[in-house]
Amino acid sequence: AGVKEDSFSLLDLAEYTKNRPWWRKVFAPSSGSSAEKYNVATQLVIGGVTGWCTGFIFQKVGKLAATAVGGGFFLLQIANHTGYIKVDWKLVERDVNKAKQQLKFHSSGNKMPPEVKSRVDEVIIFLKKNVILTGGFAGGFLLGMAS
Repeated sequence: AGVKEDSFSLLDLAEYTKNRPWWRKVFAPSSGSSAEKYNVATQLVIGGVTGWCTGFIFQKVGKLAATAVGGGFFLLQIANHTGYIKVDWKLVERDVNKAKQQLKFHSSGNKMPPEVKSRVDEVIIFLKKNVILTGGFAGGFLLGMAS
């Protein structure tokens, strides 16, 4: 006799998220640009610190990668010179020429796919809305690379 009916409304998440930028999906619907939330000094500090950390890590990883690649080539040359391995240079030349032809074919169009263009447009809009934060990040990144 005392049964109460509850009514529920359905939210179609596919429609809700279809036209939303990726950063809004990640950082919650209420997050706007950083210019709306923080003052200029805070934006510069946040951008500068994150940029410096990114630049510093990028520099260290880059040095490690360059050392690994250079060391690998060095070891391959030693192994080739001492006779442990034999390189088929004609096969290498053929593969390099094949890769060159594929690169020429792909670069002749000079047209970005629509998926890439939409992502680039999203990034440009984000950068325009957060100019101060982006400037701080760029400066911090350069300082991180230099240290």
